[in-house]
Amino acid sequence: MVDPANTVLGKMLTEEITPVVMVLRTPFVEEICQKNGFTLIQMLSPFSVFPNIDVPVRTASDQSYRLQKFKLRLFYSSDIQKPDVEAAKEQLKKVITEAEEKDADLCLELPNIENLLSTSRSDLLPPWLDVFNKELLGISSFSDHEAFDHPVACLLVVSSKDEKPINKFVDLFNTNQLPAIFSDGVMDPKIPKHYLLLHDNQDGTSDEGSKVLSEMRGTFGSNDCRLLCINSLQDAVEDEDNKIDSSPAQHLGRFLSTHDADEIKLFMQDLATKHIIPHMEQKIRLLNQQVSATRKGFRNQIKNLWWRKGKEDAPDTPDGPVYTYSSNESQIRLLGDYAFMLRDYELALSNYRLISTDYKLDKAWKHYAGVQEMLGLTYFMLDQSRKDAEYCMDNAFNTYLRIGPQGQQNATRCALWWVEMLKAREEFKEAATVYFRVSGEEPLLSAVMLEQASYCYLFSVPPMLRKYGFHLILSGDSYEKCKQVKHGIRTYRSALSVFKGTKWGVIRDHLHFQLGKWFASFGMLNVAIRHMLEILACEHQSKATQELVLRDFFSLVQETGKALEVWRLQLPIIRLPSLRVVFEDHRTYGSPAAVGIRESLWRSFEEDMVPSLSGAKSNWLDLQTKLVSRRHIDANICVAGEAVKVDIGFKNPLQIPVSVSHVCLLCKHTARTDKIELDEHSHATDQQREEELRKLITLDEHNTEDSSFTLSEVDFSLDGGETLVVQLTVMPRAEGILKIVGVKWKLAGCVVGFQDFELNEGINKAAKGRKKLKHSHRSNQLIFSVIKSLPRLDGFIQKFPKRSYHGELHSLVLELRNPSGFLVKNLKMKIGHPRFLVVGNPEVLKTDFPACLVKENSEGRRDGGGEPSFFHFPEDLVIQGDKPVLWPLWLRASIPGPVSLCMVVYYEVGEASSTMRYRTLRMCYNLEVLPSLDISFKISRSPSRLQEVLVCMDVINKTSTGSFQINQLSAVGHQWQLTMLHPFDTPLSCVTSGQALSCFFKLKNLGKEATSEDRSNVRLSTQSGSGYLFDTSGSPVADFHHQERFHQGESNQESPDAVDFILVSQPLKSKDQQLLDHSRLFTSHACHCSVGSANPILWAMNGPRIVRHDFTTSFCEINLLITIHNSLDDTVSVHVSTHDSGAGTSTSESGDSAGVTSENKTGWHDVSLENDIKISSEILGPRLVKHIPPESVSPFIWSGSSSTRLEIGPLSTAEVPLQLCVFTPGIYDVSNYQLNWNVHASYSQKPGAHVVPSSGTCPGSSFYLTVLQSA
Repeated sequence: MVDPANTVLGKMLTEEITPVVMVLRTPFVEEICQKNGFTLIQMLSPFSVFPNIDVPVRTASDQSYRLQKFKLRLFYSSDIQKPDVEAAKEQLKKVITEAEEKDADLCLELPNIENLLSTSRSDLLPPWLDVFNKELLGISSFSDHEAFDHPVACLLVVSSKDEKPINKFVDLFNTNQLPAIFSDGVMDPKIPKHYLLLHDNQDGTSDEGSKVLSEMRGTFGSNDCRLLCINSLQDAVEDEDNKIDSSPAQHLGRFLSTHDADEIKLFMQDLATKHIIPHMEQKIRLLNQQVSATRKGFRNQIKNLWWRKGKEDAPDTPDGPVYTYSSNESQIRLLGDYAFMLRDYELALSNYRLISTDYKLDKAWKHYAGVQEMLGLTYFMLDQSRKDAEYCMDNAFNTYLRIGPQGQQNATRCALWWVEMLKAREEFKEAATVYFRVSGEEPLLSAVMLEQASYCYLFSVPPMLRKYGFHLILSGDSYEKCKQVKHGIRTYRSALSVFKGTKWGVIRDHLHFQLGKWFASFGMLNVAIRHMLEILACEHQSKATQELVLRDFFSLVQETGKALEVWRLQLPIIRLPSLRVVFEDHRTYGSPAAVGIRESLWRSFEEDMVPSLSGAKSNWLDLQTKLVSRRHIDANICVAGEAVKVDIGFKNPLQIPVSVSHVCLLCKHTARTDKIELDEHSHATDQQREEELRKLITLDEHNTEDSSFTLSEVDFSLDGGETLVVQLTVMPRAEGILKIVGVKWKLAGCVVGFQDFELNEGINKAAKGRKKLKHSHRSNQLIFSVIKSLPRLDGFIQKFPKRSYHGELHSLVLELRNPSGFLVKNLKMKIGHPRFLVVGNPEVLKTDFPACLVKENSEGRRDGGGEPSFFHFPEDLVIQGDKPVLWPLWLRASIPGPVSLCMVVYYEVGEASSTMRYRTLRMCYNLEVLPSLDISFKISRSPSRLQEVLVCMDVINKTSTGSFQINQLSAVGHQWQLTMLHPFDTPLSCVTSGQALSCFFKLKNLGKEATSEDRSNVRLSTQSGSGYLFDTSGSPVADFHHQERFHQGESNQESPDAVDFILVSQPLKSKDQQLLDHSRLFTSHACHCSVGSANPILWAMNGPRIVRHDFTTSFCEINLLITIHNSLDDTVSVHVSTHDSGAGTSTSESGDSAGVTSENKTGWHDVSLENDIKISSEILGPRLVKHIPPESVSPFIWSGSSSTRLEIGPLSTAEVPLQLCVFTPGIYDVSNYQLNWNVHASYSQKPGAHVVPSSGTCPGSSFYLTVLQSA
């Protein structure tokens, strides 16, 4: 830290804690001084400051030191008293008011926070703050508990014009006329007196004055008397070189010459060096001897404590004990103050410490606080113990406040000194805290203290900007309370520079709102409106606050009496990131949903639709370059007479509704040039952009009829928090260059808002035209080259459903129109989802749906060789005029969930155009598919029939309310024969919501035996009106099935081991669940259902099931036959072997009469009724046969060949004869044989078929044989 004497606080102490000289004068003295325009003290005060006095001083010690700076404070005796508080407050208010009047310019730009941080501290602080603080310090002067404001000496001044000057001197120092501090015993009236005789040279020579001076010296002593002659100038205009320029005003010091000034200076210097300082030195030495004799030393300290014993128990009083000037306490305090004024801080510190304890024990809190205050200042001037200095100042401040209103002024003075102490040590944060503590309930004092606290936060390292702004706001509120509005504006604007652009929205809104009110009170409506505009979109405020802001804003607008146009009005908020431009060049849109589809998807559709360039495999940008004239490459292209649409989002950030009207685009149209000029204002300033928009608004208002484009206007209302996307259009009428500049609207019918599109937010273009310029500005996306009118094809799908059930078929019609007079030709269409949409035959339009799908009315099988997603209209088809072209489409809801169905129609312009030769019509429809019927199939082979499989179909209704009638099940392909497992006596019941149904069928592969007769369809319902069969082999069912095969399986190739099923159903009417809805049709597809086996061979045992034989004559020989089928496309080697060991289970006449139960089988198999017949003893005949135990002799044996090898060709069947010898009646399971097979090494697997091992072994299947004894 620098030398404490050179700090702000050091200089303050040098000026404020200095010896006081009481001045007594006669009226003639004032009359002489008033000739120069000032009083006696005003004349002497400039000469009472000695910046370089350089006098030796010796106080209590024998060592002397030199005093460099010194000052005397002069006061009339009438002014030596406690200032009137109310008068002092008025003086403070006057200082504030004068500063407010000087700061007349309220429209200054907001201070930049970066500039504030780089500005020096002295330049940031308002200059009137020093004046205010000095006036504030003067309020606490002449207190009775401190001695540095008590007069050290008395200066008596008498004029030479006074009669009997000697008597005048005596009369002046009359005890009854002295200040109250003398009569109250606070101060010793016996103070040194110095006598001054003032002579006016204009009244004559100084001879008379010299005579009086001789009398004075004889009466009062030669050392204390002095003659001072002034007003040496006889005329104000002469001796201008010697005239003192004491003030800019010409009448000040007009009769004082340079010699007069030197005499005054010499007199004041003699008074200080020869009288005041020596007197104080002598007084200090005398007091120090007394204090040393009475208080210093161990004995005196014990004595003092004993004498004060018990005083700590005395009750507190507001005023405390009274100390006269003769008391030890007053003498010690006087000694400390004298030592402090003469800069002997060590002596002052020791005495302040000595007396501090006494005051505390006596509970003289005001005296105690004063001593603590001086202790802190002494520590500071000695540059010792910062901690002790701050503790003393804090203790003094709190003690002053504890006293109550009597100590408030002293507490303020203490705080100001304490603050300067902290500032000198760069502790600005702590200084701000002290300022905040001293700001009380008095609005004026609070305002100034809070403002000074804010500067302390700004000067902190690092700067505490938010606290700086917050305390400025508090200060501004206090300024408003004491009607100092201009100061409030100044502090609020400074605070606004801190919170501008931050997330502290509530504080920022408060600042703008209050500034708007204040500026409106001064009649500055434009500035007030500017601030109110900043808070129109105060979404974080309460509803009541928003209503208040909006009401006050509209009231200010009405007061102006003119229309208000605001650039970038924040209500409603324009959502520029969601800005979307829809324009049509060679691409046109048939539905709003088509605009939102990705451009890359449309490009993938259209890339192969241009016949001349499809084979070149060029990219889209090259293709576009070939189709469009080069002079239009640099901008988007639109066609005259076709609207350019701009979707803009408007958001109401408030909780209250607002009305918006006359919303339209701001556009600029110029004549065509060979080279399109890019936006010349891409780098323009905000002010230039605003001026350009205002010119466009004025131009549109005056040229509405002759404009080269037509604008749409939209009116709407926004509820609280609502966001609405509004589509605005501009339709160019003539060729040229069209630029969309911005948008304008009118808020509540009185405020016009307009905004450009030159902000940094992105713009989503729905139709991205030409390649972007690499360094082009974003505004170039809104520049269009307008070409002449072209034919445009309008198309839509009639009665396209928004919602459908899974599997439901719809017959739709595509309608195409060409409203222009030019023809279009060479139409092509590409469908993005052939699983959902297929193109139909125009003959279908002549038949109702679904009757057109009945076998007798169907259009026949579609040629599957073409691309299902690409369709060529007839070459001779031309669309022109008002006559539409209708073309059938089939829609099937293939999968549940939302889906967007896209399609593109390509057509060529009949008349050659230099700009484009073709156009495309993009259409997109959104469809929500709800779940309906879900089908699944389980297939297992029949154990007794080689070419037959058993099918179980499970149907589940997944709708919430609907019911379905199952009409038909079809197996795809004429090689299949499908029949029901049970006889068809009664129709199947309908499947209601949430219900499941199972049906069983037999499926046979006819193979080469298949005929043209269709046996693959089974009618499942006999309900009235549903007795016909639907054609599942023709379009559109076959087309949709082709797509389902592709999406449900990995391969689309035909496989002999797989079968496809199509279930046809119709819903019941919702109102009457008993009636069928014949206008609707559903198809459910199950593809790649496997009918194959893991083994390459299939076999079956053939032979009699029941044999009767007379075992009394011989054993029974039974001939059997095994039929083996090879299901592979290659030769298979089969080895059939039989064995007698472990013969099958038998029940003979000696066995139990219980029936035979077969093993549990997995899958579907035939169970002959004979297996369940219980054979009685009468059927088996008389028991004549002797029982043969099964352990000793087998009941039957294989009597034929026990091993047979054969080669079976591809997809061929072979038979192996077997013979069985049975020795006793019974029921036998003839399964003790096995088949070993081996596939040739040349066999290769087919894609999609079952994986077949190269070899394997199959045990014999159960074949139950019943042998009975014949009668």
